[in-house]
Amino acid sequence: MSTDPWGRVDEDGTVYVRTADGERTVGSWQAGAPEEALAYFRRKYDALVTEIDLLEQRIKTTDLATSQAEHTISRLREAVTGAHAVGDLDGLGRRLDGLNSLLGERREQLKVARDHARVAAREVKERIVAEAERIATEETHWKNGGERLRQLVEEWKAAERVDRPTETALWKRLSSARNAFTKRRKSYFSHLEVERESARSEKERLVAEAEAMSGSTDWSTTAAAYRELMRQWKLAGRASRDAEEELWTRFKGAQDEFFSARSAVFAERDAEFREHAEAKEKLLTEAERLLPVRDVRTCRQSLRSIQERWEAIGMVPRDSRERLEGRLRKVEEAVRSAEESEWRRTNPEARARAEATVAQLRSSIEQLEKRLEKARNAGRDKDVKDAEEALTARRAWLAEAEHTLSELS
Repeated sequence: MSTDPWGRVDEDGTVYVRTADGERTVGSWQAGAPEEALAYFRRKYDALVTEIDLLEQRIKTTDLATSQAEHTISRLREAVTGAHAVGDLDGLGRRLDGLNSLLGERREQLKVARDHARVAAREVKERIVAEAERIATEETHWKNGGERLRQLVEEWKAAERVDRPTETALWKRLSSARNAFTKRRKSYFSHLEVERESARSEKERLVAEAEAMSGSTDWSTTAAAYRELMRQWKLAGRASRDAEEELWTRFKGAQDEFFSARSAVFAERDAEFREHAEAKEKLLTEAERLLPVRDVRTCRQSLRSIQERWEAIGMVPRDSRERLEGRLRKVEEAVRSAEESEWRRTNPEARARAEATVAQLRSSIEQLEKRLEKARNAGRDKDVKDAEEALTARRAWLAEAEHTLSELS
């Protein structure tokens, strides 16, 4: 009889395995030595060990589904319980019990992980819904808003699912936000279309006015009218893109036609004004040769001729007008001043008044000199002082009066 720590072969070839419940028959061996029989049944035991090793490795290192692992453990337990093998079958049973415990731990870990995943998924979906609701109430960039809502729906689909009631409630809020955004966008564009139609109508009116004035030659009034039309154009708002471009082309074309014509006229006028300025420069040279005035009558006649020709020449450029007229005014003022001096000099009444003033002052001075002499002889110092002050003043007045009389003589 051959023996092994976990089994034996008796004399008639029966093979036994030892377990905690005692020996049990696992087979018979008639073809060879007992050692060969034990080796054969130990290989069957080793095959079970290999299967359990592989299962244990898969449970520890892969995401093997617990249900599949449980099924495999159950199958292996049946295989171990009725195994026709020699080895520590009780040990294999304990190892399978350990794998059951490991699965329990994994199951709890998975539950915790799922709970965490649900919480995280809920947070993700609540964030998605909150952003969608903000877009629904605040976003005014419609293209970006619509694109972002589509992205949020894709993010929702990619996120983990949460419990059904929460999932349903959040999805309902997301759908409501999308509907609200769509409704607000439609309302905006509907209102915008009304505004654009109103702007188109107003700008058609402005274009008609602009085109009607394009041939006007009332340059100042029409230019002001075009500025007013431009102010109204800016206030009218925008029409649709095609209408806006077409109307603006017509409006600007009308303006360009008017202002181009005005520019051409002004250019011709400016050239004429520059010629006028050159002619007036020559007149100024002639006028300035009249100074200084020696013969008032001749200067006045010459100046009058210059003034008549000055007016006949016409307008000059605005930037040279003040300079030219200023030079002529200086000549005119010099001649006028000479005329006034001549008139004062030749005026009989003025000369008579000057002569009377001189005579009166001389008489007054003669009397004051006598009074001064008497005061000095009498030793009246105060009267002497008063007489001297009065004489000083009257002698100054007399000098001025005599100068005036000399000018009139």
